[in-house]
Amino acid sequence: MTPAPISQLMGELVVDLLETTGLIPEAKFEVLREKAKHQPVVQVLIDEELASSEAIARIIAAQHGLPVIELGSVGIDPTAASSVPLHVLEQVNALPYAFEGDSLCVAISDPQNIHGIDSLRLASKHSIVLRVAASEDIQNELGRLARTAEAFGARSGLAEIADFEVVDEDELDDLEVDDGISDAPLVRLVNSIIFEAAEDGASDVHFEPQSDSLVVRFRIDGVLHETQRIPKRSAIGVTTRLKVLAKLDIAERRKPQDGRISLSASAAGRMLDVRVATLPTVEGEAVVMRLLDKSKKPPTMEEVGLGTAMQERLAGLIHRPTGALLVTGPTGSGKSTTLFAAMTEINRPEINVITVEDPVEYRLAGLNQVQINPRAGLTFATALRSILRSDPDVVMVGEIRDVETAKISIEAALTGHFVLSTLHTNDAPSALTRLNEMGVEPFLTGAAVTGVLAQRLARRLCEHCKELYTPSKEELFSARIPEELRHGKMELFRRNGCVRCRQTGYSGRIGVFQLLSMDEELSSLAARKASHEELERAAMQGGMTTLWEDGIEKVVAGLTSLEELARVTTI
Repeated sequence: MTPAPISQLMGELVVDLLETTGLIPEAKFEVLREKAKHQPVVQVLIDEELASSEAIARIIAAQHGLPVIELGSVGIDPTAASSVPLHVLEQVNALPYAFEGDSLCVAISDPQNIHGIDSLRLASKHSIVLRVAASEDIQNELGRLARTAEAFGARSGLAEIADFEVVDEDELDDLEVDDGISDAPLVRLVNSIIFEAAEDGASDVHFEPQSDSLVVRFRIDGVLHETQRIPKRSAIGVTTRLKVLAKLDIAERRKPQDGRISLSASAAGRMLDVRVATLPTVEGEAVVMRLLDKSKKPPTMEEVGLGTAMQERLAGLIHRPTGALLVTGPTGSGKSTTLFAAMTEINRPEINVITVEDPVEYRLAGLNQVQINPRAGLTFATALRSILRSDPDVVMVGEIRDVETAKISIEAALTGHFVLSTLHTNDAPSALTRLNEMGVEPFLTGAAVTGVLAQRLARRLCEHCKELYTPSKEELFSARIPEELRHGKMELFRRNGCVRCRQTGYSGRIGVFQLLSMDEELSSLAARKASHEELERAAMQGGMTTLWEDGIEKVVAGLTSLEELARVTTI
């Protein structure tokens, strides 16, 4: 009998060892054993995606007797990162992250890359201490360093960022540049902040003056995160640069101002429409930038988080030829996104769809989209009057803000048009009472409105680090988890934190919904101006669920956590 090759025996030995670690699901071991007879074990794990990059890093570290680190928890020293040219780091897939005395600590994904390690030693002036990190984590950090370096015009490293000096106020005349590109350090700092925000998927950027610094915070997935502090002496230069880009009056610091910037964040691959608002505070001018990605496509109904049953009910409402569908919720709860998901479903060549928005958040082929301009006299109400003379089949009104817009929208729904719009209310039944409070006749509300969709946005649990746990009976009871959703020893997921989710435990967001479908009883109640409690009771009897109940289904499915659901809604 021919003996098995040494490599095969070693592969089988490694597989046996892996089986005792729990790093790989048991169901995947048969595939691993078979493939490992012909290929290195680590290569099989990567090619077949049998383990996470963190698990693979642990396996590689154990094979080479090296420590394994998580880059997200140890932090990156900019001076260490800048000690080796970026192009060398990208070739080797390595990242210097700290100093230990005179030695440079380097995270690497492949310790067997001898030539790459030699390149690191030649490019660095320090002796090198190797650690193993997940390949994806290293690539993410290198990408971030590359984008920042490009924003500063320093592709070779981060030295210029670490040693950044701000220009004097006397040099602010040099900031009068409209293209957003300049060699001035202050200009490159502003560019880097905007590009980083675009790459991180931030919806808003806050520049907040404090007594000792200018704090920069990004709103990511609906929550603000502090990203850096700019020295106080630089605050006026940063705000002036932003006001120049937004074509605001740089001499006016006593009154709020609004402006906009259109730019291409090529490093992040996004076309951005930036709304800029300034606000005078006791510490100086605060600036808030709303980032709108003009190049992104609206999601589908499933992608926004609507369950199958609710999708079917909503489809029955949006395919009606007349009526009004209202989407409600607080600012930033994704109402416009849901409307566009609905319009993606109904948009077809044989109908005329016209929207009036402020601002136009998505560009959708086949739609006639109107941007309101109050300075020119083009408000929601005036735009609606013109739209109704343009033979529309479907009209989308970005927001019902006043009684005139509300009345025109409701009357349009009664005269052969299908109208979609948004309102600011806490739940679905409140939309009917809100229209009455705005001055719409109750009988018109009952006849025109066909459905109301209330929503919130909850952060999704990070798929890479969420952890399973068994909640206590008290926790299940207080969360009012229905008996039919419990099964034996119930397990839920909770947040943990890793480099991919910036240690928050969450990545992305998902909608939590409440759908009210109008029927004869609800129309009758709305027509006689019934109270919110009467409307809610009748809607619940007709099959409406609460926001909390819809959220609990997503918690049980492992999409979000009880903690996050409690943050965005109430029982």
